[in-house]
This record gives sequence, structure tokens and C-alpha cells, in this order.
Amino acid sequence: MLNKLPLQEMLLNQIQIPTRLLTSYTSLGLNEKDVMVILQIQRFLLENNDFPTPYELAESLTVDETECANILRKLIQKDLLAIEQRENEEHKISEAYSLAPLLVKLYTDKPSKEKTEGTIFILFEQEFGRPLSPFEIETINAWLDEDQLAPSLIKAGLRESVLMGKLNFKYIDRILRDWKKKGIQSVEDARNESKKFHSAQKNPPQQYAEKRDTSFYYNWLEGED
Repeated sequence: MLNKLPLQEMLLNQIQIPTRLLTSYTSLGLNEKDVMVILQIQRFLLENNDFPTPYELAESLTVDETECANILRKLIQKDLLAIEQRENEEHKISEAYSLAPLLVKLYTDKPSKEKTEGTIFILFEQEFGRPLSPFEIETINAWLDEDQLAPSLIKAGLRESVLMGKLNFKYIDRILRDWKKKGIQSVEDARNESKKFHSAQKNPPQQYAEKRDTSFYYNWLEGED
């Protein structure tokens, strides 16, 4: 019975979950599986296991070891999880996970631009119907950081690929690079360019779009947000 459990055991057998993690994880581009991996890491840290393996984490989750490893890579690439080197009294070096980067992002006021960038990852995961791979996350980060593309323009590229029925990162990259080469920097310019392209095609865009059921698809050529 609950009232017979030692109070001390009950208090020790708990972890503290930041409320802001539960209310703001989507703005960081995370999903529920990602959050559960974070909570499992926190549990292991409290149990003095500073570097649990993907197998150990997956044992208490519904995801397998491979998916767990992919989630860990995603968290590291999004700068929400760090791997630190620690030296003990015997001068032996070991590795340990740190959730400090996550806490910094959760409790630091962010400009709206960062929040907008975070939703890009969510939109891609919704449209692809699965978590993004580490390579795909790197690709989006490269569009944002290296190519300095506006999140709204990346979103337009994603929706153009949906319109064409060619939902893959290589095709989206081709769209974005073509727009950049033509000096297109706004969604309105991209929309006009797309209208010109589709008007020259034999098949209207709607014929491509009907090939698949999309989660957030809309006719962006008509300017509907």
C-alpha cells in the first residue's frame, strides 16, 4: 500500500522536470520521443550513470537502440545535449552527458527569429511523417547558418516540393539553390517564380499534389498561409 512506503524512499525516487521543458519543447524542434530520452538521461545522471548507452536508455522506452542513438545525435547537433570529459581523483578521463545547453536555451529569452527557426524542424518532421535524420538536421542548419536563408523561404521550398510530389531533401535543396541563384529572397518572389514555372508545365500543380495526403499542405501559390 502507498501509505506503507517509507517517505524517504518516495522522495528519493523522483526527478524534477523543468516546467518550461514541457511547455516549450516544440519551440526547440523537439518531439515527445526526444523529451522522453532527455528525461531518461536525467534519471541516469541522478543514479550516477553519467554516460548511459543508447541500449541502456532504450530499455525503458518504446524506441529501439538505433532510434535512441539517432535522437541522441539530434540533441547534440541541436546544441541541447553536450558530451563533457571529466577527470576523477585517479586522473582517469571519462565522458559524461550534460543537459546544461538545454537548460540555457529553455531559460534564456530568445528572439522571435530563433523560435521561427525551431518550427522549421517541426514542419519538416510533420511533412515527412518521421523524425529527421542527423544528416537532414545538418542540411536544414546549413540552409539557415551557411546559406543565410530565411526560415520562411525554406518553408516555401518545402511546400513547393510537396506541390511537385517530390518530397526529398535533394529536391528541396535544388529549389532553394535555384532561387538563390536567381536572387530570390522573399516568399512573394518565390511564389511568383513558382507560378511562372508551373504555367509552363503541361500538368497543373494540383495534379502533383493529389498524389499524396499531406499533414499541413496548402495552396501556397495562392498565398494562403
